[in-house]
Amino acid sequence: MLVESSSRTSAEPVPPAPTPPRRTALRAAGLAAAVAVLLLVCVLSIMIGAKPVPLADVWHGLFHSTGAGNDIVIRDVRVPRTLLGLLVGVALGLSGAVMQGLTRNPLAEPGLLGVNAGAAAAVVSAISFLGVTDADAYVWFAFAGAAVVSVVVYVLGGSRSATPVRLALAGTAATAALYGYVNAVQLLDSAALDRLRFWTVGSLASANTDTVVRVAPFILVGAVLALLIARPLNAMELGDDTARALGAHLNRTRVVAMVAVTLMCGAATAACGPIVFLGLMVPYLVRAITGPDMRWILPYAAVLSPVLLLGADVIGRVVTRPAELQVGIMTALLGGPVFIHLVRRKRMARL
Repeated sequence: MLVESSSRTSAEPVPPAPTPPRRTALRAAGLAAAVAVLLLVCVLSIMIGAKPVPLADVWHGLFHSTGAGNDIVIRDVRVPRTLLGLLVGVALGLSGAVMQGLTRNPLAEPGLLGVNAGAAAAVVSAISFLGVTDADAYVWFAFAGAAVVSVVVYVLGGSRSATPVRLALAGTAATAALYGYVNAVQLLDSAALDRLRFWTVGSLASANTDTVVRVAPFILVGAVLALLIARPLNAMELGDDTARALGAHLNRTRVVAMVAVTLMCGAATAACGPIVFLGLMVPYLVRAITGPDMRWILPYAAVLSPVLLLGADVIGRVVTRPAELQVGIMTALLGGPVFIHLVRRKRMARL
């Protein structure tokens, strides 16, 4: 009887595991839903501000503008701000996902390679020593600073023999040194401190069409590069030896990843200053939805990161209306508790 009972128990029907096509369909449906949410947040970003704009006026300003009233606010202020938030969100989300895959560290984010610090140091130097006052010119200095620091970190990390640990250590050291330099220059030059006070907290308020046009090519090229290395990043998450066995080119993948992160983060940081935690929060949360496959993590991060950034920007405009809280402050307020939660989790030591 015991054998018969055991046999009957083992023969009971077990719910089948989701088949790969079904799992793919669910992920695709989730991504489509995320895109719909992003479109909704973009509309809210155009509608909500110090002066709320009705949806009918938004439609009129976008497609039947006469250059009067709300049309100017929509086309010259709200739309560029929304587009910049969209681009910056894509850049930071993809950069964070690439960094977490590259370093196999769930707490990695774009600043880990010193990219943000390099951009900040270059902008501070341009303002203090070269007398640059045009915010649009910050883009080029910030991008150059980010690129130089990325190369330095790659060399310090061992170049062709670079490992995730070496890159992280080199990036951390460069970040500490550069932010020390930034603080020193600001303390010694009050004019630089005054001009940088909004840029250093991260803001979309100064967005304009020229800024969007300048940063868009860098971010789009970086995004394409990031998406192209999804498969080798999947292999690298299994360890270097396994990745080599699977045919992944480790050095080439690391170089492409660093170029992509530099392009995206350099342009994003130049346009609106360093925005913290976004590249950490979104990819980590996306991984809980999609699983460890970078082919899905990267598109999800590219969609959900601007959702969070634009959502935080909208909240910042509402909570202190008619003034506003900068988006960098809002993401820090949201990201701080999330970061503490991640650190306290027992199962987050590595990917």
